[in-house]
Amino acid sequence: MATDLRMRQSLDQFEDAFEQESALERRRRQQLRQRAVARSKARRIHSTEKHGNISFGVLLVALTLTVVVVMVVMFETLAWLMA
Repeated sequence: MATDLRMRQSLDQFEDAFEQESALERRRRQQLRQRAVARSKARRIHSTEKHGNISFGVLLVALTLTVVVVMVVMFETLAWLMA
């Protein structure tokens, strides 16, 4: 009878410990998922910013090149008309 009671207490303790460990594991998995989502979002933002900076640089170079070409053509045409 006493061994049955001790065995029952031991099983109850084991079940309680198992439930606590399961709850801890669930929380840990949830935190890992949240961290993964946050890292993914940060990478996406970084990629978007990088792409935006590159696009802006290309636009700036294209506008500068257009201004230079138009000025050269304009002055060449003016020189040709004055001659």
